[in-house]
Amino acid sequence: MPTLAAERSVYPHNLLDELAVTDTERCWWVVYTRVRQEKALARQLHALGVPFYLPLVPKVRMTGGRRVKSLLPLFSSYVFMFGDDSERIKTCDTKRVAHMFAPSNAQYITRDLRYVRSLIESGVPLTVEARLQPGQRVRVKHKALLELEGVIVSRRGGDRLVVAVNFLQQGVSILIDDFQVEPI
Repeated sequence: MPTLAAERSVYPHNLLDELAVTDTERCWWVVYTRVRQEKALARQLHALGVPFYLPLVPKVRMTGGRRVKSLLPLFSSYVFMFGDDSERIKTCDTKRVAHMFAPSNAQYITRDLRYVRSLIESGVPLTVEARLQPGQRVRVKHKALLELEGVIVSRRGGDRLVVAVNFLQQGVSILIDDFQVEPI
């Protein structure tokens, strides 16, 4: 059986690098989708030409004695749309949106989403963290995640670096050693 092409997780490809910084007519919208509609909404937004980011992570499960790898949304039911009012209306017209809101701290959303993308691209195992608590802010000073900022928490018998998407009060974490970070 042929392998399906990977789902598009960001459109356009430079959204988090250039477009979100230089485009002043658009703003970020957090789209809370109907159940299990994240990828379908992303496909429709791509077809409409509406910029979006849908963080996807690989998940391996056993089905019928076979290992099946699929890409699942990192934040269940959330898609991040970067658009103007007309694109916001087009997004609502897809009938896949439960509700949509603008983040309260819009100046940090591009940075937070870049951090999440960096963690996904690094290939390290991620754990979704909900309802984040304040802690010591640190910056990674080691290897592929150099300059990434986050909060250190102790969970599951080890220290974890939590990278937060603050307005959702959710984030992702990775196992990290103390020598890999420095206080901010």
